[in-house]
Amino acid sequence: MIAGSVVGFVVAVVGFFYFGIAIALIFGPTAIVGFAAYRIHLRRLEVKTAQIMEASRVHLATVEALATAIDARDQIGAGHVRRTQIYAVGLGELFKLSDDELNALRTGALLHDIGKLAIPDHILNKTGTLTPAELEKTKIHSTIGAAILENIDFKYPVVDTIKYHHEFWDGTGYPEQLSAEDIPVTSRILAIADAYDTLRSDRPYRSAISRDDARKHLLAGAGKQFDPTIVHLFLKHLTNFEAKIDALGLSYSPGLSVDLHDIDNGFVQQIKLANKEVFTLYELAREFGSSVRIEETLQLFTKKVREFVPFETCAVYLVDESARYADVIHAEGDNSELLLAKRIRIGEGATGFVLKKKEAVKNVNPDLDFSLSQVELATEYTTMASLPLFAAGELIGAVSIYSRHLDRYADEHIRLLETVSRIAAEAIGKSKQHDEAKVHALTDPMTGLPNARSLQMQFEREVARAGRGNNGFQVLMLDLDGFKAVNDTYGHKAGDKMLNEIGQVILEQLREYDFLARYGGDEFVALISDAGSDDVIDLCGRIEKAVSEFELPVGDGKVARVGVSLGSAGFHDNGATFDQMIVAADKAMYERKTRRKLINAAQKPTVVTQFSEFDTHEISNGIPPHMVSNESFIVELDESHVVRSAAIN
Repeated sequence: MIAGSVVGFVVAVVGFFYFGIAIALIFGPTAIVGFAAYRIHLRRLEVKTAQIMEASRVHLATVEALATAIDARDQIGAGHVRRTQIYAVGLGELFKLSDDELNALRTGALLHDIGKLAIPDHILNKTGTLTPAELEKTKIHSTIGAAILENIDFKYPVVDTIKYHHEFWDGTGYPEQLSAEDIPVTSRILAIADAYDTLRSDRPYRSAISRDDARKHLLAGAGKQFDPTIVHLFLKHLTNFEAKIDALGLSYSPGLSVDLHDIDNGFVQQIKLANKEVFTLYELAREFGSSVRIEETLQLFTKKVREFVPFETCAVYLVDESARYADVIHAEGDNSELLLAKRIRIGEGATGFVLKKKEAVKNVNPDLDFSLSQVELATEYTTMASLPLFAAGELIGAVSIYSRHLDRYADEHIRLLETVSRIAAEAIGKSKQHDEAKVHALTDPMTGLPNARSLQMQFEREVARAGRGNNGFQVLMLDLDGFKAVNDTYGHKAGDKMLNEIGQVILEQLREYDFLARYGGDEFVALISDAGSDDVIDLCGRIEKAVSEFELPVGDGKVARVGVSLGSAGFHDNGATFDQMIVAADKAMYERKTRRKLINAAQKPTVVTQFSEFDTHEISNGIPPHMVSNESFIVELDESHVVRSAAIN
């Protein structure tokens, strides 16, 4: 059309000079029309070019937005794909690659991780080492990414660039174990660009490493994982690449990882938050499932709360058996030691209100929780929130968070706190039941004292302690005298009551670090730490006196009484194992009991209802020979072990 217009114009001019105006009138309009058409064509071409460029821009922006969203799901900073693109395209230009190869790098850098859509979040965001099976799962992302992009009619080799960017120079990579020059050059370039930026960025499983360490990693992998020529060229021009990155505001800096305290409206941050929440809740459920001790469960709970919600202090309250009070069973953060001593009445303060109404409160005055106790904290915090904790539909406690830096907690904070608390409450309830079951398994249900199993465990601890400090300890066997008569005369309920009360009577005579257990039937065993002969004599005397003085009302003005026989055995002197010590103490106790019967039989005119004695076992262990009856007579053993008695008037 352009050539025709020019020819028409030339013919019109020549015709005018040779043939006059008639010819000019014939060809002139043709020239004018052709010229006008040419101008119209140029304008349309400009519009079409602009449309193509805009479509290309939109296409690239769409690809970049998709890539950024994928990285956000993977908890990677928004700059990862852009920096990788700068490194990759810059290297491609240094190698004087074709336009198609540069375009493949440009797009491939943006979409190289699209296949991670097929990898579960709990693997992508795992903070620990991946298992072999999990590692194999991650390796599918390159082939999945290539499969996704095969449906797009790229005019340049994007698919192969992405598919092979995890192949190793030495042939040990994946997915097809290509090596050296068999790996597309664009894939080799992308591998180095991606690896360097990944090393320099925070990841869920590790913090970013330094520039020097990243350089060393690439050099160590040259000829093994990476093309050595590309590595050296990359490092040679790294400063130039980083200058361009800095100019675009994409430089590496602390804090690129997701900040869950920042409730932001940006789509990248929201995607990060959403996926972080999913993974954290998965991790929370998994870790709670393996935690049975309530202390561990509570520590994990407050740790996860802190990941989502800012606080200076967090306190977990558990309702006691009376359902009238709640105690701080665990506290995290500032003033935690003070709060561990805190007990509130249900309905008292903000947390007490939550426990009474079984409803959450937020952004109330924290002074409400400290006005009646811990008044020194009354003006320390600016806001608080508290939520009830339910397990199996029953209220078990509350969690309260206190802040001195926030004016208020956002709705999103409360939603996250509710989500974490809902999972944690069930775990706390199960841990509480487990601890109670454990206590019951080691506790005699009748007396509330430790049982025989608990006794054996404590014995092993005493042995270990004695070994460390070269100290001994005593095992006391205590057997109630006359207990069968109580059962036969007043019934088993009275007998059970007697066992319970006598257990407490004996316990009151021991030191707080001594150990008393019900061994079985009417027998008790005490472990006495760091006690000498005189200490044991004094203790036995006090126990005998206390037991003999105890009276159990059984109705109609009557009381039941029992006595107690004791036998002792010293660690190392009488044995070194649990069974040896128990046998030795039991033998000493029964020797006493037998001697007591003989003494009773010899004292016909005297009715003896209570007495105590020390046998040859005690004498041989340095205990002075004497026996004391607190009622009717004195019985003694002389040095030849002859029993003598003297009546008491």
